[in-house]
Amino acid sequence: MNPNLFAMIAVVLAGGATALQAPTNAKLMGAVGSPVNAAFVSFAIGTAALGILAVILQARPDVTAARGLPWYIWIGGLYGAIFVVAAAWGVPRLGVALTITLMVAGQLLVGLLLDHFGAFGAPQHPISLGRLAGVALVLAGVLMVRRF
Repeated sequence: MNPNLFAMIAVVLAGGATALQAPTNAKLMGAVGSPVNAAFVSFAIGTAALGILAVILQARPDVTAARGLPWYIWIGGLYGAIFVVAAAWGVPRLGVALTITLMVAGQLLVGLLLDHFGAFGAPQHPISLGRLAGVALVLAGVLMVRRF
């Protein structure tokens, strides 16, 4: 199988998991009392799953390389926590489709900037009319999901 095709399928499936995560955590929020508590439980389960997977795959970190990383590289989990809390909080108020659509719109807008500047060592892809049009179409989709 083409490695790019495999990567694209994997990312689409991960996006589907994100869409499933939002209503699941929203339901959990009702039981545990807040979106922060729901995110905490979600991250605890995710951490346990990752720990088990790391043991199975015998994944070992390169401690020397990790020590040389700048401070901001260590806060990626914070972004995930914000995402999970916002999704758990947003779904009961906005619905799953609108919450996820807005999140994707935010991801695309920030992604355009990160790509444009090649931030965090990502390949540089300048903002173009076509890329802006793609994001505009997603933003139009937000409006359509919201109004129809």
